[in-house]
Amino acid sequence: MTQKLSVRDRLSALFKGVGTLALLLLVFPINLITVLIFLAWNLIGFPFQKRKVADNPKRVLITGGKMTKSLQIARSFYAAGHQVILVETDKYWLSGHRFSKAINKFYTVPAPEKDPDGYCQKLLEIVKQEKVDAFIPVSSPVASYYDAVAGNSLSSLCEVIHFSPDITEMLDDKFSLCDKARSLGLSVPKSFLITDPQQILEFDFTKGRSRYLLKSIRYDSVSRLDMTKLPFEGMENYVKQLPIIQNNPWTMQEFITGQEYCTHSTVRQGKIRLHCCSKSSPFQINYEHIENPKIYAWVEKFVKELNLTGQISFDFIQTEDGTVYPIECNPRTHSAITMFYNHPGVANAYLNDSVDSNDSPIAPLPDSKPTYWIYHEIWRLTGIRSWSELQAWVKRFNQGTDAIFRVDDPLPFLTVPHWQITLLLLQNLSKLKGWVKIDFNIGKLVELGGD
Repeated sequence: MTQKLSVRDRLSALFKGVGTLALLLLVFPINLITVLIFLAWNLIGFPFQKRKVADNPKRVLITGGKMTKSLQIARSFYAAGHQVILVETDKYWLSGHRFSKAINKFYTVPAPEKDPDGYCQKLLEIVKQEKVDAFIPVSSPVASYYDAVAGNSLSSLCEVIHFSPDITEMLDDKFSLCDKARSLGLSVPKSFLITDPQQILEFDFTKGRSRYLLKSIRYDSVSRLDMTKLPFEGMENYVKQLPIIQNNPWTMQEFITGQEYCTHSTVRQGKIRLHCCSKSSPFQINYEHIENPKIYAWVEKFVKELNLTGQISFDFIQTEDGTVYPIECNPRTHSAITMFYNHPGVANAYLNDSVDSNDSPIAPLPDSKPTYWIYHEIWRLTGIRSWSELQAWVKRFNQGTDAIFRVDDPLPFLTVPHWQITLLLLQNLSKLKGWVKIDFNIGKLVELGGD
C-alpha cells in the first residue's frame, strides 16, 4: 500500500526538487562548454589515433549501467581492445553512461526483484543475440543474488565472473559472513542474529564492555547510515520501531573502534587478480589506494579457502593493535575500482584465458590520483565551517580526479548530471516524491524504501 504524503511533505519535495534542478541548470553551460571543447579536441585528433584491438577480442556483457563502477570497467575493457554491451534495468533507461564511446550496445532489462524470470530471460536473449563471451555483473545490492541465478543459466554460453547463488547469499549476510570467517580462523567482531526486538531488550549488555550496532541483513540504503550504539538509556522505543521480524532478520554487531577501510578484489579460482584498498570516507565517495598487508592477507585467505571466482568487496576496521575485523562483505563490484582508471591491465585481470596463475595481482598505479565525484565535492563546500576544512577540501580537489570525467571520453560527464539525474529528479517531481540525497556515484536518488 502506497503511503499518502502530507501537504507539507509534498511542498518539501516540490521545493527541494525545483531548487536542485535550478542548481544543475546553473552549472549546465559550464559543463556543456567544457565537454564540447574536449569532444572537438578528440574529433580533430581522431584520424591520428589508432584504437587498440586485443589479440583475442571479447564481447563483454556488463550490468549496472547507471553506476560509475560499470562505466570504469567498460572503459578498461574498451581500452584493452574488447567490445562492451552495457545493461541496466528499465527504470534507468536514461543512463548517461550509454553515451560513452566505450559502449558498443546498450540494453534495458526488467528489474530482477520484480520480475526474476523476465530478468534472467532477457539477459539470456542478449547473450545469444550479441554472442557474448563474458558476463561481468556490476550488481546493485538487490541484484547480486539474481545475477548469480542468471549466471547459472548463462554459464553454458559464456564465462560468468560472479559467485553461485548460495555463496552470494552467504557473503551478503552480515551474520553468516562473520560465522564463515570465524570457522576459517579469521578475526571477526562478535555478532548476534536478531529476529525479534525482544532479543535485544533481553540481551545481557553487562557481560564485557562492548557496545553494538544494529544492521539490517537485507540491504537498506537509509538504515545502513544509522550508527546508533547500544545500549543506551531509553533504547526500548528505538528498538521496537525497527522492522525486525523473522523473515527480515538483523544482526547486532560489536562496535569496534579504529581506522575503517574498504576494499575491492577480483578473484579467480581462489586467487586475487586485482585488489585495491582505501581508507573509508563519508558516504564512500573518495578513494585513495593504500597498501595494507594485514587486510590483504585476510582477504587472500578468505577467498582461497572458499575457492571464489567473482568480485568481492569488504569494509574493515583495523584496531590500534593492527587486528583487522570485517564489518560487512558485498559480493559485487566496489566503487573503489575507479582507482584503476589509468591501469592497462584491468581487462586481463578479469579474463580467464589472459591471466597466468603465477602473475601477481594488480593494484592501482603509483601515479593514479585519488578519485572523487565533483558534484559531491561542490556540495561539501556548503558544510565547510573553518579555514582548515577549506584547506583540506582544496587539497583533496587539487590532488584527485573526477571519477566520471575523462579527456578522451568526456560525454558521460555531461549526460550523468544533466540527463540521468535531471530526468530522475523530474520524474520524482511529477509525483511530488521525496528523496534523501543524490548519489552521482551510483547514479540515482536515494529514497526511503528505494533500490
